[in-house]
Amino acid sequence: MLRLSILLVPLLFLSFRSKNDTFQLGEEYGYRIKFGILTLGSANVSVDNKTHTVNGLPCYRINVSGRTEGITDLYRVRNTYTSYMDTLQYFPQKFEYSARENNYKRDQILYFDHRKNVVVKKEKESVDTYSVPAHIHDVISGYYSLRHIDFSTYHLGQIYTAPLFFDDESYRFKVKYAGKGTVKTRFGKINVVKLHPILPENKLFKGEEAIRVWVSDDKNRVPIKIEVDFSFGTIVMELRKYKKNLYPFNFFS
Repeated sequence: MLRLSILLVPLLFLSFRSKNDTFQLGEEYGYRIKFGILTLGSANVSVDNKTHTVNGLPCYRINVSGRTEGITDLYRVRNTYTSYMDTLQYFPQKFEYSARENNYKRDQILYFDHRKNVVVKKEKESVDTYSVPAHIHDVISGYYSLRHIDFSTYHLGQIYTAPLFFDDESYRFKVKYAGKGTVKTRFGKINVVKLHPILPENKLFKGEEAIRVWVSDDKNRVPIKIEVDFSFGTIVMELRKYKKNLYPFNFFS
């Protein structure tokens, strides 16, 4: 069974700093994950109703969870990612990961020291320290920082990069701006911006543009739909519910 955590990676993006005018405490989005007509599972993205203090800084506590549903729940996947992202510059201060996939279990905590440019990982009884580039992000803080980008200033095909730490490694994550369009949802149609996260060469994803993300073309800048091409077919994630978004969505018929 393909680990559901892989399907959550497209929600995670890039480094940028500005005043927060795109989300608020208590915001929540729910997604359905499908393969053709088969429902594989669901994903949920939420911001806690209050701030938390980490490293002496006020932080948003952002939670991303994924689980199998229906017939695929025979594999019983329950994965959770949590980022404590400071409210001033949107840099991660702490990151927690919990995986429950059948008999597979993994738990780790990452501590970010942006003055020394190191990440300290605690997993089981081991403690490891990694040197990282300045302004490093975890996968969740990177996505929330991306939401502050004004895509109206971008030209077609323009690529942006940012340092990202995930699964014991740091990467130069790349995102390509691929234009605008509309997407049909259960709530109606909505204008969107299309993005292509560009991945390093690997055997899992099919092609450089294997991931396609349609983000609402408004100040929310929320993923409305995500497609991921694998060798066996395409997995689709679609927005199914939302609450406490800072701006109304402009759905139309």
